[in-house]
Amino acid sequence: MDTIFILLMVLIMIASILLVIVVMAQNPKGGGLSSTFGGASSAQFGVQRTNDFMEKATWSLGAIIIALILVSVVITGKPTQAAPAQQSIKKEAPAKSAPASKTATPANAPATPAK
Repeated sequence: MDTIFILLMVLIMIASILLVIVVMAQNPKGGGLSSTFGGASSAQFGVQRTNDFMEKATWSLGAIIIALILVSVVITGKPTQAAPAQQSIKKEAPAKSAPASKTATPANAPATPAK
């Protein structure tokens, strides 16, 4: 189980890093971070449909990350252990209460008045 968990975590990290790269490379309509870091328009690269590819890559990587997380939970999830069988329980008499001590205040003694 440990090797499968490590493999899934590595795949999730790779997909997450790729998702960050794809999101940062997009040219949003409002300028955003890509224009801050000197991002050039997609027309300079000679590709007209880069935004469609970037959007599909973003959604695909997001879906892949969610699927990998769900698979890792299902595969590596440990089932809850059932309570052990109670076969050797001995029935004992309830414990008897200890007799009252002689130094206790008698029940009919008056309470001290509050001031």
